[in-house]
Amino acid sequence: MIHAIEHALAMAGTMGWEILWALVLGFWLSAVIQAVVSKEEMGRLLPDDSPKTIALACGLGAASSSCSYAAVALARSMFRKGANFTASMAFQFASTNLVLELGILLAVLMGWQFTLAEFTGGPLMIVVLVFLFKVFLTPKIVDAARNQADKGLQGRMEGHAGMDMSVHEGTIWQRMSSSKGRTAISHFFVMDWASLWMDIGVGLLIAGALAAWVPKHFWQAFFFQGHPFLAKLLGPLIGPLVAIVSFVCSVGNVPLAAVLWNGGISFGGVVAFLFADLIVLPILDIYRKYYGLKVSAFLLVVFYVSMAAAALVVEFIFGALHLVPQQRNARLVEEAIRWNYTTSLNVAFLIVAAFLIVRFLRTGGPQMLRMMNAPQSGEHERA
Repeated sequence: MIHAIEHALAMAGTMGWEILWALVLGFWLSAVIQAVVSKEEMGRLLPDDSPKTIALACGLGAASSSCSYAAVALARSMFRKGANFTASMAFQFASTNLVLELGILLAVLMGWQFTLAEFTGGPLMIVVLVFLFKVFLTPKIVDAARNQADKGLQGRMEGHAGMDMSVHEGTIWQRMSSSKGRTAISHFFVMDWASLWMDIGVGLLIAGALAAWVPKHFWQAFFFQGHPFLAKLLGPLIGPLVAIVSFVCSVGNVPLAAVLWNGGISFGGVVAFLFADLIVLPILDIYRKYYGLKVSAFLLVVFYVSMAAAALVVEFIFGALHLVPQQRNARLVEEAIRWNYTTSLNVAFLIVAAFLIVRFLRTGGPQMLRMMNAPQSGEHERA
């Protein structure tokens, strides 16, 4: 028993070491983008569900934090401040599925094909979502969601979602290189880590345990690997269900996605699993608080259908273009840390992280960090 636990922890540890530099790079790039893009006008910029507004919502989402909890909280805040409900949900999807750190992590751990699938399927999923909302979202549902949202019940990462430390003056380079810009980057960097370290850690532990303890033949049977066409059809339906019960969201589910891929889930199943970070059980409970039980059930059904449908389309398009990897060799199998290019990159990016953390500590960061789970200013009043 002790040996089995040690094996799982070793797998989790080496997986974490394998992706460390990619995580630091991704969070740093995300922090840079957040530091030069303001949140203050988002509600005003998303007044309807027109194609132009939805495209803008996707752009704003891709430029924001990858934390699922912060994305959900910010979408609720935008909705309360006058943003269109459909546009707010599109923003929420983009902020967890179209962010740079997710793409970098997928490329490092699973291969560029999965990064391409994520950034191809993500917009497609939002298109399906908008279509379903146009068909099934009634004014009555929107009113019910708004009435519940205006109660201001607290979820997670409310303060993080409401903070806007972005720099507005000068060119993009001037914003990034200014003293205020460097401080904002350091604050966003540390706060994103603070909001996601638990999801990343839990994701690595679950992935390590599954990789070490679950035999490959179980996964092959569970994902119908002996029936290729059936596996392609069922994979996008199974992937989100696994995500719902895994409790892991945002970039934390990438190591688990790698285990599922090595185990035999279809390409589209992996994509659907990655999409489903916004319907894990803790977030479904937050939807219940934010929008009410009936609306949260409606969101679950619409989100699930959107994720599964987009992943199924990606499965067949990538298959037709011969872009589905033929080998299931996501980087999970090493159980020892060696001096190689990964170690060199980790050392280099840990130095970068150290500089950002020092600046964070010297510029009032800890006090701001304590506000991350506090309600946003004015949250209990309709803006």
